[in-house]
Amino acid sequence: MDRNIRTVEDVLKLLDGLFAPEADRWTDDGASWWDGFYADRSKPVPFFVPKPDENLVSYVGRGLIAPGRALDLGCGPGRNALHLAALGFDVDAVDLSPTAIAWGEERAREAGAEIRFHRGNAFELAATTLSGPYDLIYDSGCFHHLPPHRRISYLALLERALAPGGHLALTCFAAGGMGSEIPDEEFYREAGLQGGLAYTAESLRAIFSDLTEVELRMMRDEPADSALFGEPFLWTALLRRPTAS
Repeated sequence: MDRNIRTVEDVLKLLDGLFAPEADRWTDDGASWWDGFYADRSKPVPFFVPKPDENLVSYVGRGLIAPGRALDLGCGPGRNALHLAALGFDVDAVDLSPTAIAWGEERAREAGAEIRFHRGNAFELAATTLSGPYDLIYDSGCFHHLPPHRRISYLALLERALAPGGHLALTCFAAGGMGSEIPDEEFYREAGLQGGLAYTAESLRAIFSDLTEVELRMMRDEPADSALFGEPFLWTALLRRPTAS
């Protein structure tokens, strides 16, 4: 008989276990699924191409963010990490998948870019390996693959790792565009995430209410021959942590 729930993390891990093993995309056990996803580099996946997100390019171009220390969450093969490094950011990049990390490291070597790639769970690495605080935490497609209870872990990571005055830049599924729109509690009854969670502008503002909204808009659609990545079913959000009083 187990009676070992004592901390918030114990509760979060208990909730992780309510999902079917094959639905896991966010713990170390989910790494094998992502390895399979990234194994075939020839697949026609838009974000396999080494193009930076159009919103990230826009933020820098308009002077909304400036080079500093950056953390790329769920970096995949490193397309945004490479762009940040080219702009002069000091970059840490994290992903669950060893296959994705190896691909990103290969791209960085070819580009002559200095990026510190880390394989593992960002929530755990934030307490042990990642040496914040970061001026920018960039998340292109990680947040919408988290179950509802792991938003607690995500907000705790921001509290620990995002510098006062620093920015969170987030790209995630938009309701009406892509992703599941069922209520949070239904994901636990389904024991899966149905490919990812969709968010409304109101829900994002509520979740990140401790941050100041700089911009929240739909990602611009970029044609196949564009040098930038852009899909119109995604939100892009730039949020700033208040400076210490």
